Amino acid sequence: MVRRRNLAALSLGIVALLAGPGSLLLCAQDSVSKADPPKTVANSNQPATPGDNKAASSPDNNQIKVLVKVVNVPVTVLDKRGMPVIDLKKEDFRVFEDGKEQTIRYFRRDPRPPLRIGLILDTSNSARRQLSFQKDAATEFVFNMLQGRNNRNQIYLQTFDATSSVIQDFTNDPEILNEKIRALKAGGGKALYDAIYFACREKMAKAGPPEETRRVLVVISDGNDVQSEHSLEEAISMAHHAETLIYCIGNAAYGYSNPGDKTLEEISSSTGGAALFPLEKSPGTDLLTGYLSHGQVGDEGSQNKGLGAETGRFSAQRLMQLADSLDAINRELDEQYSIGYTSTNTKLDGTFRNIRVVALRKGVQVRSKVGYFATND
Repeated sequence: MVRRRNLAALSLGIVALLAGPGSLLLCAQDSVSKADPPKTVANSNQPATPGDNKAASSPDNNQIKVLVKVVNVPVTVLDKRGMPVIDLKKEDFRVFEDGKEQTIRYFRRDPRPPLRIGLILDTSNSARRQLSFQKDAATEFVFNMLQGRNNRNQIYLQTFDATSSVIQDFTNDPEILNEKIRALKAGGGKALYDAIYFACREKMAKAGPPEETRRVLVVISDGNDVQSEHSLEEAISMAHHAETLIYCIGNAAYGYSNPGDKTLEEISSSTGGAALFPLEKSPGTDLLTGYLSHGQVGDEGSQNKGLGAETGRFSAQRLMQLADSLDAINRELDEQYSIGYTSTNTKLDGTFRNIRVVALRKGVQVRSKVGYFATND
């Protein structure tokens, strides 16, 4: 009997060693009854790390090990001006999974888990005129996100036209990234959905455990797609699998309706990110505003010609605001909260679980990861 018990404990110990770094090990005596549930052996003030499991992994023939998934949720809170709110505490939040409130076990602001950012630039023919401004904005964003030699954040660079190309793999060296950004050229078709699908499957899903990193895609595009093999729904689903937030920046020409704007909004809202449109401007009332929408004044030949708009001078001034949008994303990511919980639904059945985070302070906006797939990966 003793020999059998030792063999069983050894087998369970091997299972524990194979557990992923984002999991918690719960321990209990093997003689404990079902009415007496196991208790967590972990520090309740911060997310679990492999070191947290040393006590649970110690050789003890009287222990059993149970694998429990820790769900990490990066959360951004903004005030009415769009500025980050940075003074909230654990008690100021409520977390719901599939409508059921969860107990927040881990909460922190500093140090935050490092960022893994995919910077995706549209280099199709339609983006040719905007590309130089995209480059300027992207280089500034890279320098801001990777300040300091010991920066733990990393960015990789991807472009897309008819196909997607990884120009530079994950790095924390801004000089390397910006050298590659400056060399970009435009040309080819447009496959936005494929680009997002590829980024999430091949890069973000392999960017380290989601419990230990914050995964973000920043996409600069007009939102239009003409030749992807994957659908919009498939691209969003892959983002959910990779637990990746997507921020989209619209670069469509101002003064004209663009159906791609709604696509960018859907991608962002469905993944917990945000869509920004730096070129938006309310229609003017005369030709001096530099902005006139379709059918507003006279015949078609008079449209959108105010203040040099036809020559592109006014457009250049508007495109410089791309950098402002990227700076806003930078501020958000710099001031995120990290919330963690163990789900009351312990089944790792591969289903998608919806997450909703509520801040109790009035007048604020909350952005967070929208869900995860319950697997033991």
